[in-house]
Amino acid sequence: MITVQVMSRNNCPLCTEAIAQLRNLQRDYNFELEVIDIYQDDQLLEKYQLMIPVVLVEDVEIGYGHIEDQQVISAIDTHSNKL
Repeated sequence: MITVQVMSRNNCPLCTEAIAQLRNLQRDYNFELEVIDIYQDDQLLEKYQLMIPVVLVEDVEIGYGHIEDQQVISAIDTHSNKL
């Protein structure tokens, strides 16, 4: 199964929006959603603190800030074809 990760933090409205958006996409696309709090890992905090939310599909960054559905769908389709 394809894994979609969201680099996030508490009290982040854009993160909340991105997570809700991805949960809606799960209705039509089969993927595992993993929400990662960057404040639990110093390396992730250093890397992503100014960019969150950051969405990764199979460990490949596909977007940050305002996430477009089509970015996620295209990445999922690309990785589905590799399976």
